[in-house]
Amino acid sequence: MLTPTFFISRDSGGSLVEQIVNAVANRIDDKLLRTGARMPSIRQFADEQEVSRFTVVEAYDRLVAKGYLESRRGAGFFVRERASMLNNVPTTAQIAPVTQNLDVVWLVRNMFRQLPPQKMPGSGVLPHDWLDGELVANGLRSISRLNQNLLLHYGTQQGFLPLRQQLQLKMAELEIAASPEQIVMTSGVTQGLDLVAREFTQPGDTIFVDDPAWFLMFGSFAILGTKVIGIPRLHDGPDVAKLAELAALHKPKLYIINSVLHNPTSTSLSAAKAFQVLKAAEEHDFMIVEDDVYCDMHPGPAVQAATRIAALDQLNRVIYLGGFSKTLAANLRVGFIATSPELAIRLADRKMLSTLTTTEIGERVVYKILSEGHYRKHVDRIRVKLDGVRDDITKRLEQQGMKVDYRTPAGMFLWTETGCDTNKLTEKAMEQGYLLAPGSLFSPSQLPSTKMRINIAAMSDPGVWEFLKREIN
Repeated sequence: MLTPTFFISRDSGGSLVEQIVNAVANRIDDKLLRTGARMPSIRQFADEQEVSRFTVVEAYDRLVAKGYLESRRGAGFFVRERASMLNNVPTTAQIAPVTQNLDVVWLVRNMFRQLPPQKMPGSGVLPHDWLDGELVANGLRSISRLNQNLLLHYGTQQGFLPLRQQLQLKMAELEIAASPEQIVMTSGVTQGLDLVAREFTQPGDTIFVDDPAWFLMFGSFAILGTKVIGIPRLHDGPDVAKLAELAALHKPKLYIINSVLHNPTSTSLSAAKAFQVLKAAEEHDFMIVEDDVYCDMHPGPAVQAATRIAALDQLNRVIYLGGFSKTLAANLRVGFIATSPELAIRLADRKMLSTLTTTEIGERVVYKILSEGHYRKHVDRIRVKLDGVRDDITKRLEQQGMKVDYRTPAGMFLWTETGCDTNKLTEKAMEQGYLLAPGSLFSPSQLPSTKMRINIAAMSDPGVWEFLKREIN
């Protein structure tokens, strides 16, 4: 009998039955539960997960109805061959076998599963208990008391004006001058990057990214038919000599860069490197897209030097992106683009043609939190919590035989050297219910890597440490 690992959360918002159904279905889809495998008995499953037998019965019945399990009288429940259950679907003998390769889509799909945050050291978000759900809930309650007509219509083309005015003040603190007319609200930084890429590139064009860098861009840009080339990232920013060399050769249209608290290394751009990057952009005529989504986790120049290229350029050749998914709530999907007035109009038009307006309800919530002064205190608490675990996590990783490439004093990520193939390590971890982030996914080349990104806020589960000790040592 196969006894798979399941994780049931009473705080996830989903019913226990739905969580069990989703967990089993996901494992069958990913071939972690094989056809013909016997499931734990109803009593065994209920005892192991500390749920009622009625909950397990209902979950198993739903899985049978969906074609994932079959019930054999007197024998129990077994994983079913789903292809043969579906009408007009070729059997496995008629189609090529599907392999579960680790790629960008694999990591994104698994990040959105209902695993507890402490079992996802490879995730890119803070655990729920590090955030302030009541702060967001209060904002939603306040919005719900408004004139209902305000909640029923579309938002405005560039986004909720009071929030854009508030962002003008926020950016002024970073020495970036931007009027509300230069700001376009987006559904997170992800949409901002997509809009900019579609505005500036055609199939066959080249986009530069850092290497390593945020993996989601690679798949997104590939869909557009562009060529993505990585610029090696050093401790104080990109390798500018390599940047100039590759720019002369490939004539890129865009260079996407995390200047502050780079994902995945948590390094920040020095002033000298910022000037050199801007100079290269002017010489080779490409636009810089500065993704500053981790902006508010940075403690300031007194702790870690950091220069934003947009502050040097004032939004002429630099397009600045920001958002609140990392610090408030990913589900709000509130981001923004700051750029020249002319380009802001074009990007707002492009947004309208693709998705109409962004959701004003979320923008009103963020505006309330920012304008009433709650946000500053909230991000201060996040920084304090990160500072409280960073050194200990770093030390424990090194005791496990791993090396932390850059010991930075800020940020939520550590970029580590494991000494082993992290693709294989990740596959083993997933079999045991843990999500890791292998280094191969952070490079445009997608080649096997011994590197791995660690989210220091998601390392509280003892099982994660036991797994790393067993597999790396």
